[in-house]
Amino acid sequence: MARVISIGDEGGVAAAIAAAITVLAARRPVAIPTETVYGLAADATDPAAITSIYETKGRPRFNPLICHMADLAMAERHAVFDPISRKLAEVFWPGPLTLVLPLSKASDIHALATAGLDSVGIRVPLGFTASLIRAYGKPLAAPSANSSGLVSPTTAAHVDADLGGRIDLVVDGGPCPVGVESTIVKVEGGRVRLLRPGGVPVEAIEAATGLAVERPKAAGTAAIEAPGMMASHYAPRAGVRLNATEVFSDEALLAFGSGGITGMDDARLVLNLSADGDLSEAATHLFAYLKQADATGVVGIAVMPIPDTGLGEAINDRLVRAAAPRGLEGEEQ
Repeated sequence: MARVISIGDEGGVAAAIAAAITVLAARRPVAIPTETVYGLAADATDPAAITSIYETKGRPRFNPLICHMADLAMAERHAVFDPISRKLAEVFWPGPLTLVLPLSKASDIHALATAGLDSVGIRVPLGFTASLIRAYGKPLAAPSANSSGLVSPTTAAHVDADLGGRIDLVVDGGPCPVGVESTIVKVEGGRVRLLRPGGVPVEAIEAATGLAVERPKAAGTAAIEAPGMMASHYAPRAGVRLNATEVFSDEALLAFGSGGITGMDDARLVLNLSADGDLSEAATHLFAYLKQADATGVVGIAVMPIPDTGLGEAINDRLVRAAAPRGLEGEEQ
């Protein structure tokens, strides 16, 4: 099983960074906390290390990885920034925003991390991960630290339960404060395209740029340019039923707000994402509650309607992908 080291243990962050660098130097992935979800990190410049991510997760190699940087200066060594992307980086980094940018000719990020694309998804995270990258001196490719296609982890215990037998180290930084993955955008010809909603609301991006963000027509219908774009993703083993107005006795319910629905008293389990209707709180709870409901062995998970504004757009995106039919050709399982 994996060693679990907490940044709250004796030695704190410094001890955790030293342990993580030892694993990274051995070309092995390490599970690390970020503000969004836990990531499975390895050296983004080393093909053997990147391969270890794909093999550990069981992830298709056509699905690119986000490369995490210590700061904007490091990001500039690996990608070419247009004025709009630079503005977004200055406003939202460090934080839960990923920019898909052309690779710099000077970049040594390996093609395995970009799935052979001439662009790369780049993010500067908050907290421990940025400190680790700064100490390691190279960008880290880091998808979510879970088996491919399943619900993303927001605690070290989630990671250990899923991947503990396949990795050497989990760094425990406590629960992730955002709880959903980063927002991914791509700027082309002065237009801002949303590739995946996430921890930065689209409205905030529009306010920062003064531009309307172009949204995809439907989940899973666009060519894969970044992680989280496949139709079936973030999925528990139980079926997921959205916008539920009733719940059955063999289902768990993810409620939202102070109201109720038919059958609520007879549901196997009821978990309220936010009784106050707070979308930030709901995002924080989403993946943990999906895992908790799934662990009861229910046939299905019913989810009450959630507003599609602000962080609700990211929550609904994850739920739509979790509810998508499984086993479609080329998709993560």
